[in-house]
Amino acid sequence: MEILLILIGTLVGTLSGFFGIGGGMILIPLLMLVGIDIKIAIGISVLQMVFSSFYGSYLNYKKGSLVLGDGIWVGVGGFIGGFIGPRISEALSERTLEYLFFGLLVFALYRLFGAKAEHTEEVKSLNPIVLFVVGVTIGIFAISLGVGGSIMLTPILAGFLHYPIKKAVSAGLFFVTFSSFSGLISHIGIGDIELTKALLVAIASLVGVYIGIWLKDFVTAKNHKRYLMIMYIVALLILVKKILLG
Repeated sequence: MEILLILIGTLVGTLSGFFGIGGGMILIPLLMLVGIDIKIAIGISVLQMVFSSFYGSYLNYKKGSLVLGDGIWVGVGGFIGGFIGPRISEALSERTLEYLFFGLLVFALYRLFGAKAEHTEEVKSLNPIVLFVVGVTIGIFAISLGVGGSIMLTPILAGFLHYPIKKAVSAGLFFVTFSSFSGLISHIGIGDIELTKALLVAIASLVGVYIGIWLKDFVTAKNHKRYLMIMYIVALLILVKKILLG
């Protein structure tokens, strides 16, 4: 099981760096596939997101692809929302969490489908209070499901605020640093993190993050969007298999 968790962590870290996600939307179905129940998988996912998002955001900033700006306000909101999310996941049944997670993936895929890979028009900016509220909302909903929130935020940035897809991806991962850190504090308080398994996955993911961010420089924005959509579809299929077949 240990070797399997290390391989899963490396894979998820690569996807996290390449797609700017916390990794939970892929990690949770994979952990469920190897026999870990969803509530334990959520706790493991949150710790992994802390590791991958902080390291990934640092690498993106060094490369110049991370523009802080609006991300600070959304991130602070996500930090607060991340404290509330674990209380929600604790109160809901496993089946309810699975259906909510399914709905989250469908929404993200729908919004991403309509977003342009590259934008020639000026990037929009919103009122800081609006951005803060958006961050709180995404943080509550995402952390309760064990994901960082970038799968909701990235389509919003690309579809509504006209961020180029690669900058939206970097901003999405930056958001995860806020939401996942506060979510981790809450999960530790609840006591639902299996630390040994979580650390194996999280440390292995750091290697993957470096690989993923390195690979991102070699693909066009159009192909990057195409690969991102494929990843959402794969996650949906894994989750559907778990819901239907157990």
